[in-house]
Amino acid sequence: MNQAEADSLSDLIGSLAGDGLTILLIEHNVGMVMRTCSRILVLDFGQLIATGTPTDIADNPAVVEAYLGTAQDGGRPV
Repeated sequence: MNQAEADSLSDLIGSLAGDGLTILLIEHNVGMVMRTCSRILVLDFGQLIATGTPTDIADNPAVVEAYLGTAQDGGRPV
């Protein structure tokens, strides 16, 4: 999905949620998930490693390590 499609889908999901619907979104586009969802559950190899708001998730060391890596393992510095 390109950026325009992601933005359009994000807007649609936000509109539906605003109408009171609950939406289950399974997506790997982290930016879209962070701006679309009010509550996020993060899985790593099928195991739940974090749950919370987008801010909670972005600040969670387990999520950062699982998805971005650490400077020690050659990933993005945290």
